[in-house]
Formats: sequence, structure tokens, C-alpha cells
Amino acid sequence: MKRLKLFLGAAALIAVSLTASPAVMAQENGNRDDNGKIVRGPYETNRFGDNWFIGAGGGINIFWNEGLDYDNLKIAPSIDANLGKWFTPSVGMRLGYQGINSQVWSETATVLGPAMDQDKEMYLEKFGYMYVHGDFLWNISNALGGYKETRFWNFVPYVHAGYLRTYGLDGVDFAKNQLAGGLGLLHNLRLANRLDLIIDMRATVLDAQARGSDGIGVLPTVTMGLAVDLGWPNFIRTSTVLAEFESVAVDQIAAMEAAALALEMANASLQEENAMLSASNGKLNKEVKSLKAKAASAFSATEFFEEMGPAVVYFNIGQTVLDDKEMQHMDFIAKNILAKVDQETKIHITVAGTADGTTGTLKRNQYLSKARGEYIMNLLAQKYGIAKDRMVLHPEVISKPSNPALNRTVTITF
Repeated sequence: MKRLKLFLGAAALIAVSLTASPAVMAQENGNRDDNGKIVRGPYETNRFGDNWFIGAGGGINIFWNEGLDYDNLKIAPSIDANLGKWFTPSVGMRLGYQGINSQVWSETATVLGPAMDQDKEMYLEKFGYMYVHGDFLWNISNALGGYKETRFWNFVPYVHAGYLRTYGLDGVDFAKNQLAGGLGLLHNLRLANRLDLIIDMRATVLDAQARGSDGIGVLPTVTMGLAVDLGWPNFIRTSTVLAEFESVAVDQIAAMEAAALALEMANASLQEENAMLSASNGKLNKEVKSLKAKAASAFSATEFFEEMGPAVVYFNIGQTVLDDKEMQHMDFIAKNILAKVDQETKIHITVAGTADGTTGTLKRNQYLSKARGEYIMNLLAQKYGIAKDRMVLHPEVISKPSNPALNRTVTITF
């Protein structure tokens, strides 16, 4: 018990010495202007996901409710876990959990320790508690000394309030729920860019009946642990941005305004020229269309078709109908050439069906040449609407073809 009390006193002494140390203001050499004056913002608003931190630590808590009497001091372990966010370099909030199960020896009987230990002639009290609390944080180092990203130590007092539950253990029928609150002091020591050592000193005021006694109780706690920064952990002063604009000379601003005016005038001139070119382009387009129309009206379809060579489609050996490939060829000829012949000219179409005289009998080849010609005539009349009385059939058998494959055809001439 005496060792725990000595440890508590040493921890409190270290924290107080840190608080009172003159080295605090000596850290401000990185956040002053050229005249040595501390710069304190304003600061840009960060995104919601920035400037969060999560921390955990362990330590001791003390409890007394019969006056600040050293003999009535009770010491027990404590754990801390926190999640918080800094809204500005000086103002933040966090949500935390504190508590643990513990036991102490008492010289008097309570509802938590009604039975005396005969060997020690004392009463063993066993109890547990948990405290879920919200804290309002004020970073006094940033508020008074100006924000500094690399400051080693930040001094952060805070107020806290929340829900506290105490309960007995090992068959002791006792539990109490209540609201509690108090003050705290957070020492935040920078270890790395996103890692801090935290020393948290908190005093919680509660109903002493939470430990089976009367009156008001005080629960001081000292814990030590680590905190990790989440998101983007820093702040940017808007004053640094404003200072850059303020440092620009008046004549430079005037020159920029004159250049902007000149660009505006040049842009207006370009817009006017663009409108003129657009009108001229429209006029040229009309002239081109007019010339195309005149050229089309001067076109002589009769001369074109008279000078045009014959159109040929090919049949497989022994066949009187076209395959798929030659049908596409025939479709092109009929739609792009023959249809115009029927619509624009009075030229007669000669359909000459041929057969290869080197294969099959003469009678068979005469049949094939005629059947192929009639097939094409019917196709032109029925599918493409060309008048049948405009077409002349001329079947032929080539007795000695130079290339037999090139004589199984229908040739269309004008």
C-alpha cells in the first residue's frame, strides 16, 4: 500500500512539474512571425475524417469519502480508452471509457465488505466500476502559444461528465447507477508524427453511496498510455495565405489588372472575327451545295450507261441460281446501276446467259445458259422492279472457253 501511494505521489509530482515548467514557452520558436509575435490563426476547416485520435492507457485511481484523510485513502488500478477529434487546434471533444475491478482492505465494515478477515482483522472490500464519459478539451498550449505542429508537449485541461456504474463482486449484492462529472488535465507528449504519449489526470465527483458510504465521494485517477492520430493530423493557417496576397506590390496588381483588361479586349475582337468567319463559312457551304446541284443536273445518265462496261455475275458449275456471295454482288448491281437505268434512261438491257461447253452435253449446256438468263431476268423484274419488256435474253454456250469458270455467267449490258 505504501509503495502504491509513493508511486501516486511521484506521478502527480512529475505531471505538476511539467505543467509549471518554463520550457513550455521555449517551444514556440517555430510559430512566430518575423517580428517575434505569436501567430494564432485563423485556420482552414479540415474534412470530417481529419484530426481524429484514439488512445488507451492504464494507471491508478484513488477513492475517499470521509474527508481528505491519508489513512482513509483507497488505491486501485484503472484503465482508460478514448476516441476523440480536434475541431480546431485548441478545441476538441472525446468519448471515453474508464474502469476496472479492484479490491481494498478497510478497517470498517461496509456493504462491499461486511465480513472481517480474522488473520488481518480487516474487512476486504471488492468492487468494480465503469465510467462512460464525454470530455470537452481545451488545448491551452495552442490557445495561448499558437498552434505548432512539432510542439513536444501540449497542456490540455478539460471537463467531463457521463454515466457511472459501480457494482459488488463475489456474491455481494450491491450496484448503483448515477451521473458523475469533474475536471481533468491531459498531458500530451509528441513521440512521432502520429504517436503521442498521454498522461491523464482526472478527478470525478460522485455519490459516495456508490461504495456503500454516505455523502459525496471523489475519485482521482492518473493513467499513462499512447494515442494514435487518424486522418490528416494537422491544421493550416489561413493567415499564411492572406499574407502572400498582402505582400504583393500595388504596381504588380495594377499590371495584372491591365493585362487582364488587354486579354478581355483581345477576346472580344476574336469573338467578332469568329462571327464573321462563321457567316462566311455558311455562305460558302450554300455555294458548294448549289454547284453540286448544278453538276448533278448536268449529268447525262445515258452517256454514263452507254460507256459503262458489262456487269457480270457468276454461277457455280451446273447451278442455275446464285450463291450467297454472288447474290450480294447482284444486289449491288441492281440497286446502284440497273435501277437508275430503268428510272432515268430508255436503254434496253441485254441479259446473256452462258454455259461452259467443255463439260456436259450440248443440250444440258443450252438449258443452263437459258435458265441462268431467265433467272436473272425474273430476279430483276420481281425483286428490283425493272420492266421485263426492257430486257432481252441472249443464251449462249461457249464451246472453247479460255477459262471455263469465267463462262458460267450472266452478262448484263446496255
